Amino acid sequence: MAFSHVVIFWTDPSNPKAPELLLAGGNTYLKDIPGVLQFHMGKMVGSHRPVVDQSYQIALNLIFPDKKAQDDYQVHPEHVKFVEKCRHLWTKVVVYDFA
Repeated sequence: MAFSHVVIFWTDPSNPKAPELLLAGGNTYLKDIPGVLQFHMGKMVGSHRPVVDQSYQIALNLIFPDKKAQDDYQVHPEHVKFVEKCRHLWTKVVVYDFA
């Protein structure tokens, strides 16, 4: 059974480069961590549908083979480095995990 890890970022509005820098950080630090089956990080896409949340700027969607792989990812040095180096780029983050 696959395990999905979705992270929604609200970037710092005082830094207009924050979305691009956050995307670069994700590609640099997170993409190649062992256990990640699928990596997708991108900008919010606008919609005319009122049900679509358009308040955030960046989303990260990772798929792992199981919860243990995601738990290992959380403590992996490259994930820790991503948080340390990129934390200043966001003002809010929300995580959705499901299997």
